[in-house]
Amino acid sequence: MRRRRAPVREVMPDPIYGNKIITKFINSLMYDGKKSVATEIMYGALDLIDSKNLEQKGIDIFNDAIENIKPILEVKARRVGGATYQVPIEVRPARQQALAIRWIISFARKRSERTMIEKLAYELIDAANSKGASFKKKEDTYKMAEANKAFAHYRW
Repeated sequence: MRRRRAPVREVMPDPIYGNKIITKFINSLMYDGKKSVATEIMYGALDLIDSKNLEQKGIDIFNDAIENIKPILEVKARRVGGATYQVPIEVRPARQQALAIRWIISFARKRSERTMIEKLAYELIDAANSKGASFKKKEDTYKMAEANKAFAHYRW
């Protein structure tokens, strides 16, 4: 038997932009508890976007990127009578944000630019412009859910 749900812990807004999503992003970016390094990378990427992109601020590009990558539908494996079905389900808002952050960071790490600041900046720019690997991941997730729409009645 499971106990109660774990309480949702609120994060503090970041000191520069006062944005909680940036704090969550920095926490996801962090390796081995090195928060100052992760913070440096995040703000460095936003500054790089500011210097590259004259018509939009770095924070606006960041917000657009997160909004563009949030998935609406995903598939979840359900076992029914010995067979496993990929059942499409709607994604809760908190999970949408978490997946968007996770995908952007993981695909930024796989990019070929020299520094992590550059990798993250260019992945955010691509995501804001609806292209790049993280946007493709979102599209693929949606296509999987659409293709398995026939199994939606197994949702519970």
